[in-house]
Amino acid sequence: MLNRNLLAVIGTAFALLMGQAAPAAAQQEMPRSPDTPGNLTDPNTAPTRRGEAASRMPRRSQRQAAPAAPTPEQIMAEAQAQVTAAGLGCQVTGASQPGVTAEQVKIYEAACATGPGYILIASTPPQSFDCLELAGTAYTARLRDPAADVGQQCALPANQNGLAVIGGWAREAGAACTIDEAVAIGKSDQNNIVYEVGCAGVDGYWLEKVATGWKLQDCLQVASVGGTCRFTTTQEQADGFEPKLAGTEASACDVSQVRLMGQNANGRFYEAKCAAEGEGFIARVNTEGATQQVYPCATAQRIGGGCTLTPAPAVAPEPAPAE
Repeated sequence: MLNRNLLAVIGTAFALLMGQAAPAAAQQEMPRSPDTPGNLTDPNTAPTRRGEAASRMPRRSQRQAAPAAPTPEQIMAEAQAQVTAAGLGCQVTGASQPGVTAEQVKIYEAACATGPGYILIASTPPQSFDCLELAGTAYTARLRDPAADVGQQCALPANQNGLAVIGGWAREAGAACTIDEAVAIGKSDQNNIVYEVGCAGVDGYWLEKVATGWKLQDCLQVASVGGTCRFTTTQEQADGFEPKLAGTEASACDVSQVRLMGQNANGRFYEAKCAAEGEGFIARVNTEGATQQVYPCATAQRIGGGCTLTPAPAVAPEPAPAE
């Protein structure tokens, strides 16, 4: 089950907020000594006594030039060093140094050639925070409070790539839809990051990276175990399921709602509610996604508990026995 609180990541975001980037302060200019002459070449200021001359000699300047700002190349090299020290498989293609923590430890943001970028704190050992996790934390926090302070976020243009990165992972896992939304939404009980993927016009997915690869669950499956997909509508699920009824006795059904009832070795069982009043079907779909059999709700009360989206017609009362 998904842990929607993202407590670890939210804690990270607030920790970064408390140590939010602050520019290095330039050294203050030392005030001019009141007995230092403004123009040593002015004859009117020439001293008349040796002691007075010594007291009026200009003091050695205590001002020091501020250290030169690091170049973009230097920042990128330093960010790459932090990425490498953190053990991340990232080839840095762009970097910034947004500031320092409250403890004056440098903060870097790194964009990577592939995958997500990172916020890095140059502590010992280095700390790293996935840009997609931070963005997901911000998304969840703003759902609760649009004015929520979401802490340090990735700002490089190359790191505004969540849809492309997560969408690529979803396609790798088997999603064949046009992906139009994607975000990290929490962590599983196994402490793996879970992403939600929205699809244009059809059912979306939850995506999780597990030890054996990617775990992809469609939102109908997610709903069947009590989860919620925010990027998928009831109509998208209905529209995505309706083609599975083509060529069956339910082909005329204008699907308005669908639910996953369960599954066994023969495949999955779905209930499809039709727009026509009181009409619905249960469909058995094999593991390849082909519909094998359909059952009208009126006669399918014994399959998986029967239809719940489509009320079964009232059973006529049995005639009273003759006296």
